Order: sequence, then C-alpha cells, then structure tokens
Amino acid sequence: MSASGTFRIVLTQQIAPGREREFEETWLQVAPDAAKQPENLGAWLVRSTDDPSTYYIFGEWANEQAYQEFQRNPEHLEHRKRLHALRTSFSAAAGTVVAHLPGAGAREYAEQAG
Repeated sequence: MSASGTFRIVLTQQIAPGREREFEETWLQVAPDAAKQPENLGAWLVRSTDDPSTYYIFGEWANEQAYQEFQRNPEHLEHRKRLHALRTSFSAAAGTVVAHLPGAGAREYAEQAG
C-alpha cells in the first residue's frame, strides 16, 4: 500500500519538569482510543534525546478529514484536557504525504517487531 495521500501530524509538547512519567502513563491510557478509529494508521510517542521534558507525538491517518472528525470527538476532548494539564507548551505541524521511500531494513525490522 502506498503511503501517498495519508495525513501525518506531529505534536511537540514540553512537559512540566518532574511530570514526564505521568505524561507517558496518561498518553498510554488515552492513545488507544485514537488507535481504535478505522482510519487511524498509527501513533508514536517519542521522547527527545536532547531534552527529556520534550515529547513528540507522530500520528498517521488515512486522510485529514478522519483526523479532524476525531479531534471533535467528546471523549478525545476530555483526554486532551488530561494531557494539557501536564504540559507547559505545545505546537503542531501537519501535512499530506507526497511520497514514501522505505529504508532497506524496513521489511526485516517490521517482521521482527510484528
């Protein structure tokens, strides 16, 4: 399947010092709701190697409309409040995938992880 046309979102969040573990645990509690959506293709929580209070959330959706509909979901809005309480800053960047070039180790890595 080509990733071309899929919608990607990157959220950058600065977490209040000392609350990083709580943020990770909260994200792991609320993120499965997004993963259950039929047009959600995955989500990744990444902790910065430069600053342990900075996190990136990478999300992938079949299209932007599905993502925007999920953003209006009342349950998701409540989850966002829980995460918002733990952060000191937030930014987002989004776009539609134009092309995807898998790396040489992608298939082997996927098989080992899968």
